[in-house]
Amino acid sequence: MALSYKARRRWALVILLVGMPAYVVAAVTLVGWMQRPSFLVELGIYVGLGFLWALPFRFVFRGIGQAEPEAQTKTDGDDPSV
Repeated sequence: MALSYKARRRWALVILLVGMPAYVVAAVTLVGWMQRPSFLVELGIYVGLGFLWALPFRFVFRGIGQAEPEAQTKTDGDDPSV
């Protein structure tokens, strides 16, 4: 079942405002439990986890930054009420 544009925008907002901070806390906690790895290993872990969180939500974020597909763009000459 495909989500509508408005539903995807709402879910994207929820994911970014609630899910992303929770994921960051979980990632920092996970790395904190490790015995201090070298800087490059720690950087690689954070980059990998930063990329990994978005994979399940690609379908939600796809096309969110664009104009709504159902909205009709009006120009000055297209207004029939004039």
